[in-house]
Amino acid sequence: MTPQDLLIALRAQNPLVQCITNYVAMNVAANVVLAAGASPAMVHASEEIADFTPICGALTINIGTLSAPWLASMTAAATCARTNNIPWVLDPVAHFISDYRKSAAQALLAERPTILRGNASEILALAGEAGAGKGVDSGDSVDAAQGAAKALAAQFGTVVAITGPVDYLTDGDREAHLSGGSPLMPQVTALGCSQTALMGAYAASGPAFDAALAALAHFKVAGTAAAKLANGPGSFQMHFLDALAATQPGDLVQAIT
Repeated sequence: MTPQDLLIALRAQNPLVQCITNYVAMNVAANVVLAAGASPAMVHASEEIADFTPICGALTINIGTLSAPWLASMTAAATCARTNNIPWVLDPVAHFISDYRKSAAQALLAERPTILRGNASEILALAGEAGAGKGVDSGDSVDAAQGAAKALAAQFGTVVAITGPVDYLTDGDREAHLSGGSPLMPQVTALGCSQTALMGAYAASGPAFDAALAALAHFKVAGTAAAKLANGPGSFQMHFLDALAATQPGDLVQAIT
């Protein structure tokens, strides 16, 4: 499916997306998914997974503020999604900063996410390569992590998206690059996390590679539009939500290089 077709489908279907994400990102991620045209649900209690996850169009998991109860819910939800053929997206935030987080990311990766999204340092480290990440921030270029992305895609049968100034997407065979956005985007907390949530919305509406491509393009196009109106990070966030809602299907091709 083309990005245009996917955005039309997303808005027509208004898919329900379960977002198990971090405390910092919940509000931003929910608003991003709503602005794009889907329906977010920030349901994370392990007691609800068996009932709720199977009725969702997609699941997204972000390990930003990790704890043992949350990890149990994430693992149960990922298993439930895989068992029920529900697409799910993994965002292994800063998984290299502690042994606990590394173990959690590897356990979730073993559940074979439909889409894996991270910055260059996260993707490099997940593939067992040395990187220069510092906390949640990438210290590596997107180009440097392309080989790691292809290896992860081949090993786990997943689509891998590396986000940065120019995004890179691969399923091990196909690949794409996307440009646009704004330097203000990294100055607004949790926008990267909300990109993961948006990928879930698109994954509920079409094939994984196409969905990830459309979600990346939507972010780039909206970021470019918002930057023209913003005076700084605060006003950028407001204009970015408006731009996500205003983006038309035909606009998405602008970001794909």
